This record gives sequence, C-alpha cells and structure tokens, in this order.
Amino acid sequence: MKNLIDILDLSLDEIFNLIETAIKIKNDPSRYLEKCKYKKMATLFFEPSTRTRLSFEAAMYELGGNVIGFSDAQSSSAAKGESVSDTAKVISCYSDIMVIRHPKEGAPLVASMNAAVPVINAGDGGHNHPTQTLTDLMTVYLEKKRLNNFTIGFCGDLKFGRTVHSLISTLCRHKNVKIILISPENLNLPSYMISNYINKNHIECIEANDLESVMPELDILYMTRLQKERFTGAQDFESLNNSYILTLNKLKSAKKDLCIMHPLPRVNEIETAVDADPRACYFKQVLNGKYIRMALILKLLEIE
Repeated sequence: MKNLIDILDLSLDEIFNLIETAIKIKNDPSRYLEKCKYKKMATLFFEPSTRTRLSFEAAMYELGGNVIGFSDAQSSSAAKGESVSDTAKVISCYSDIMVIRHPKEGAPLVASMNAAVPVINAGDGGHNHPTQTLTDLMTVYLEKKRLNNFTIGFCGDLKFGRTVHSLISTLCRHKNVKIILISPENLNLPSYMISNYINKNHIECIEANDLESVMPELDILYMTRLQKERFTGAQDFESLNNSYILTLNKLKSAKKDLCIMHPLPRVNEIETAVDADPRACYFKQVLNGKYIRMALILKLLEIE
C-alpha cells in the first residue's frame, strides 16, 4: 500500500491490522515516541478542518516526526492558480508523507499520481474520507468487539456526507450488517451508493423518515450534521436544519449498549445533555482517530 485515497484501497485484513496496531499504540504510546524521528509530514488543507488536521499533526508529533503545511488554500500557491499536480510534485521535495483535503472530488487521487511520497486523502468533496472511516471502524470494534452482526442507523445528511459514503462502502463488505437510512427526503443516500454497494452486496437496508420509529433496533447510531457549505441556497438549509435532533427523550427506547457516533463537528443534531450518557461515543471517536492515523502513518512509511 503506497497511498490511501479510498477506503476500498484497503482489504479487510489490512483494515483489521491497522486497528490492531492502533490499539497497541493506544495501550502503550511510549513505545512509539521516536518511530518517525527525522520524518516530515506535509498537511495540505484546501478546505477548513479542525479534528482531521490536528489529529494528523498530533499523530505525527507523537511518533517523533515533524509537520509542515498549510490550513487555508489562500495561504498556498493554489491562490495563484497552481495545479494540484504541481503542488504534489513540489511538496514531495520537502516531505516524507503528504495529507491532503480538497473540496474537489478526485484531487487527492491526482496528487497521488504526481507525488513521489505516500499520499493520504483527508477528505475530497462529498466523495470519500477514508481515515474517518478507519476511525469509525476502530470505535465500533472497541465498543462492540466485532465488525459484523449488527444494525447501524445513519441519520441526517446522507446525500452530501462523505463520512457516511465512506463508511457504508466498507461496511457492505462485512457479514450480517443491516443498514437503516434515516434522513429528510431531500437528503437521501445517493442512488449510486445503494446500487453500487448496498444492493450489489445484498445488504439488508431500509429507509425511515424518523429516528424514534427505528431506535429500538439499533446497535449503532451514526449521526451527522447538515453541511451548510454544501447547500446552494440558504433557504434550503434552514428548512431542513432542525429535522433530526437526538435528545435524551428519544433515547428512552434505545438499547442499553447502543453506540452513538458522530464524525463531528456537531451543530445542534445531538443535544449536549446526551454527552453524559454512557452510550455517547463521539468524543472517544476523536481520540481513536489520532491512534488510527498514527498506525496508518507507520504503515505507509513502512516503519515496523
């Protein structure tokens, strides 16, 4: 594995090996303090990010490496019109590994085709977010002790949510996974996701209009925010913004071992009172993200 552009670049064995490594790092971080000594990671963020960028940077620092890069396209030569391919060639001269987030689908793939160092896709438009998917899978495994035999509900923006698309595409490779799609009509999962992944892999899937009606069935609930930046009209966003909000009252019918996840940032789709519920796992997800990215960096740099 030279790059990670799409979660489907990884076999199920490779995913599980990464999770195993991440758990080892989490349990004994001191063993990994100098694994990337003298290595440099470039973070190229053409789109805003808090968790993904900082978790990658924290991951590299905790491995003993260094970080260079930018967090705003306007502070890079992209503002002057430089292409992604040229940027990748240039940054390859300064770094050992490259992490890129870009608003255009396919930009990280273009970067990987032109870079001389490993490239990690940190999110491209509404398409893919493989390291968030690894984070999600690690969280599921730690909470459920398995990556199969469960019912998962995806709630909120299923149309534009790249984290949802990425996770569904790989869950469809696991056995006995049932998917429940809970979204406003305007934000349904795209038809290509249903035909290319759910139907193709014969995954049991149902669609629902409200969260409460399916809550008792769920082993995992994956909440998402409505992404205002991906709407064309402010009125469209405002009309749907409060459609699906998770409250303590709605959790009364949920399983006692429900795992509540969210890729974050949260706006108002999960009330803050839920944070104290032992079933809330979204801040655990954040921490897991750092460890899985540490494991991925080691893998791509071929460091034992």
